[in-house]
Amino acid sequence: MEALKDKLESSFLVFENELNGHSNKYIHKTRQEAFKVFEKQGFPTKRDEEWKYTNLKPILKQDFKVFHRGENTIDFKDVRRYFLSDVDSYKLVFIDGKFSSWLSETTHEKFDICTFGSMLEKYPEVADKYFNKALPQNESLAAINTALASEGAFIRIKKNQTVEKPVQLIYFTSEQEQGAMQQPRNLIVLEENSEVKITERHQSLSSHDVFTNSATEIFVEKHARLHYYKVQNDSKQASIIDNTSVKQYSRSVVNMGTFSFGGKLVRNNLNFFLEEEYTETYMDGISLIGDGQLVDHHTLADHKMPNCYSNETYKGIYDGNAKGVFNGKVMVHPHAQKTNAFQQNNNILLTDKASIDTKPQLEIFADDVQCSHGCTIGQLDEDAMFYLQTRGIPAKEAKALLLYAFANDGLRNIKIAELRKKLNKVIASKLGVDLDFEL
Repeated sequence: MEALKDKLESSFLVFENELNGHSNKYIHKTRQEAFKVFEKQGFPTKRDEEWKYTNLKPILKQDFKVFHRGENTIDFKDVRRYFLSDVDSYKLVFIDGKFSSWLSETTHEKFDICTFGSMLEKYPEVADKYFNKALPQNESLAAINTALASEGAFIRIKKNQTVEKPVQLIYFTSEQEQGAMQQPRNLIVLEENSEVKITERHQSLSSHDVFTNSATEIFVEKHARLHYYKVQNDSKQASIIDNTSVKQYSRSVVNMGTFSFGGKLVRNNLNFFLEEEYTETYMDGISLIGDGQLVDHHTLADHKMPNCYSNETYKGIYDGNAKGVFNGKVMVHPHAQKTNAFQQNNNILLTDKASIDTKPQLEIFADDVQCSHGCTIGQLDEDAMFYLQTRGIPAKEAKALLLYAFANDGLRNIKIAELRKKLNKVIASKLGVDLDFEL
């Protein structure tokens, strides 16, 4: 861990020397402050309350390459299965942290769908207004991303505009001589009464270990509508820490789906800040993992103002010696009267070796609210299995049907039909059956 920390600190010094006269800008002062946070705190350990069930040591002891020079190319035919193939879409594709114009489709006509690096050069006023204004300031992994952020996605949907086509964000890591660390940075801004659908995926094509430390800031203005879906189905050599923070304003609606099927270690830090009245927030998640995998969801719904609604439903299915973690927190501030907040985490353990540490939390400082939370941990219903088998359904297919029915709530808010079909196929594959779940 210390070796990687030293390497990142050295990288920041090199990064500063390459700014070419930009060192006096607001954004660089922000980077310097963030670097000091990382320098002081270092990587989180199990001694930290928020990380007590997730051990980063096995990941961080690897010798990762943190500075990527040059550009690598990938043939579309070799990666087409990772795209939504049957739907017209905008695409932002990155290979080893560098933007791939060949695989991408961008626009600046009615809205900006381009890169974070372009935003820093073309729209410095946007960086000044939004950069590092949503992420928590005391988290070291988010801080080192802020310090070193150079590339990722920039999406700005202007007032009263609806993006008819979905936007795909895909980050590839190519085969390299050693393990690689990636630090993508995304900034997404929906102006008043705008709407967009976005999918995000990180995919390693390498046989070496890959560690991604991603950070995304999202601002959803009045009456805007965002549908955002993260598909996490990476190789068992890949680990990701995903830091996503969303600020919502009056009468905005956000649907956030997180679908975790693969990777060695997956940690999702998802924070919602409900800044004004009458916002609606929906968080849905499905974790379906097996041997040697860990998925950790840490969520926050921070109700600051009255008359807001949040609904959070996370389902987990754990096989082999897989491990799950869920820590969901709902905060209701004193002025946030008439808050309606719902949180539920349900889990099925398919073996005696699988485990889940779950901790739903409510912190309520207002008296006129409707808030509920709960969690369950159990096994498959043997009576339901027996009933399906008496109807001629083989045991394997019966088990898959019950597990799919259990997880199906997590797919309820998907607005992209092709993505729903793709996720159904992934779930069927993970369950080891070939069933038509669209029936």
